[in-house]
Amino acid sequence: MPFILDFERPIFELENKIQELRQFSAEKEIDLSEEISTLEKKAARLKEDTYRNLTPWQKVQIARHPERPSVLDYINFFVEDFVELKGDRRYGDDPAVVGGIGRFRGRPVTIIGHVKGRGTKENIARNFGMVHPEGNRKAVRLMKQAEKFRRPVICFIDTPGAYPGEGAEERGQGEAIAASLLTMATLRTPLISVVIGEGGSGGALALGMGDRVLMLEHAVYSIISPEQFANILWKEPGRAQEAAGLMKMTAQDLLAFGVIDEIVPEPLGGAHREPEQMAAILADCIEKHLREIEEMGEEERLHRRCQRFRRMGAVVEE
Repeated sequence: MPFILDFERPIFELENKIQELRQFSAEKEIDLSEEISTLEKKAARLKEDTYRNLTPWQKVQIARHPERPSVLDYINFFVEDFVELKGDRRYGDDPAVVGGIGRFRGRPVTIIGHVKGRGTKENIARNFGMVHPEGNRKAVRLMKQAEKFRRPVICFIDTPGAYPGEGAEERGQGEAIAASLLTMATLRTPLISVVIGEGGSGGALALGMGDRVLMLEHAVYSIISPEQFANILWKEPGRAQEAAGLMKMTAQDLLAFGVIDEIVPEPLGGAHREPEQMAAILADCIEKHLREIEEMGEEERLHRRCQRFRRMGAVVEE
């Protein structure tokens, strides 16, 4: 059985009813094509209305969907000959960050991304996608390696945030994030960041300083989670739904603010409903932007990257 969100339940109930009618029609050899067609049209309208009018909180739920495609899925769909590279050469390896080299549509690339895991066992093994300092240092190591061999870097963002535990702080969590930001700001090779699910806090930003920042249609990207926002502002984590509506964390909000460069459309129902189709759409989008970036000179690319982030958060004095 698929994992069903509360607001998706009427759609699934209707689709199950259609399936039951088809099965009944086949078993009893009764022509129910007209009734089935009517229900199919109703289901299509309901799905369209639901997913084209999602609230910010519903988008948060879709971004966190346990069946949503991860960086590992996208690697499997459109990266050939992928070889994972582990460790930061200082402390150890962080399973919450996957990185390595492969071929994307004929060109060698470096891939780096967060992985939350699926199921309790993998979630625990990957620390629910919450990055330790060694994860960010591994990312920096791979970026510098990509620069040495002049490979483009593609980063996939999907994390609730950097891990806030005592051990992570002792090993320099803040410094590791800052080092990743500095490396991305000065990296002399094409750099694309894609928010594929939940982009939370410094853990997300540590992979977010690309020449182009793309974001899936139902992904979210914010400095803090709605639950933490509500807890800090109102001391009521239960008001997360209300907080999500105030935080301007959706792809549509962030495109309007100039934080991201393009919204990547998702199949109707979300990326988790049609992962292969989603991968094809995303691959086309990445290739388009990669070609545009590669046509720039190195100095021009670095200048534009710097300027795109300097323009954010401008203060206007009245």
